[in-house]
Amino acid sequence: MLDRLKESLVKTRQQGFEKHEVALSSPQSRRIAIAGDGGDRNLINMCANNYLGLANHPEIIAAAKDGLDHFGFGMASVRFICGTQTLHKDLESRLSQYLGTDDTILYSSCFDANTGLFETILDEEDVILSDELNHASIIDGIRLTKASRIRYKHDDMTELEAALKGTNQHRSRLIVTDGVFSMDGTIANLAAICGLAQQYDAMVMVDDSHAVGVIGTRGRGTPALHNVGDKVDILTGTLGKALGGASGGYVSGRCEVISWLRQASRPYLFSNSVMPAICAASIKAIDLAESGDHLRENLHARGGQLRTALRELGFFVGGKDHPIVPIIVGEADRATALAEHLLQNGVLAVAFAYPVVPKGAARVRMQVSASHSAADIESVLAVLASFRR
Repeated sequence: MLDRLKESLVKTRQQGFEKHEVALSSPQSRRIAIAGDGGDRNLINMCANNYLGLANHPEIIAAAKDGLDHFGFGMASVRFICGTQTLHKDLESRLSQYLGTDDTILYSSCFDANTGLFETILDEEDVILSDELNHASIIDGIRLTKASRIRYKHDDMTELEAALKGTNQHRSRLIVTDGVFSMDGTIANLAAICGLAQQYDAMVMVDDSHAVGVIGTRGRGTPALHNVGDKVDILTGTLGKALGGASGGYVSGRCEVISWLRQASRPYLFSNSVMPAICAASIKAIDLAESGDHLRENLHARGGQLRTALRELGFFVGGKDHPIVPIIVGEADRATALAEHLLQNGVLAVAFAYPVVPKGAARVRMQVSASHSAADIESVLAVLASFRR
């Protein structure tokens, strides 16, 4: 096995698909320091999920410290034994209030939330209809269930409707989609999806990890953006992006679904509780996100500034109206060269290639933060213009 793994590593390296970790020697922010042989380097960070710039917010840090002081460091238990504090219940209630749902259940990550959802509520009598570009955690979660599964073309409502028409023999039908697709920055057409779900008596599940805090009224995500909050049955999401950027995930939605997950969802039942300090900090993060229209205003302005100028420079840019701004360059070596040029000129952004994205669709994914200034974006564009020349 070791020989086989060595061969796979060599092949990955030769194909230009090898991933390298960058060690930050500073807090997460619009500008970060990375450790190097010649000492720390200061870079503009263009690849964090820190959409609202809250990852190092002083009020969130203070809330985390207060959580440590009052509730301790760790729970050393799962929720149903002795791993539930009032703080965990408070965060679940605050998420439900913010998202406009019946109830919420916390997980150690959104990956765990997605892998713990489908096998718990569906079986061989049911069917899942999943967008082909859904996140890896959704794909893995669907693999764990005995339900039938159908993949429809990305955002193709004609193909989704045809699949719904052909599955009326199943007990339950669940349409599954990302709210915002992480590699492309595209936003799901939830209005059309929910319309089809009502027409064909199906349920709707949305992973809104890249949307909550970012889009919709007060940052309440894609259901709020499309005004279909009452028509989405299940929401999954993370505390690890716009909402402070630490860790933790959740499933939020119909009370029957959440109650059953507490009884039977394996990642919930057999994983340690979320750290108390993260719960305390996340409650504060939700408060800041809900009242953060000024943050979202700058976020979308800076995203528009970057996206417009990139197109003027001749780059092919994916997505629309979201701070995920992918520069699609085609081959892996070209994406790697662009990322390296950015790094050498003071900008951190990461290249993505197969198998993360399809072959021939390699890209450098830029991600804008509300903490970025217009001058930051101009500096990044100057580096990109020099690469283009």
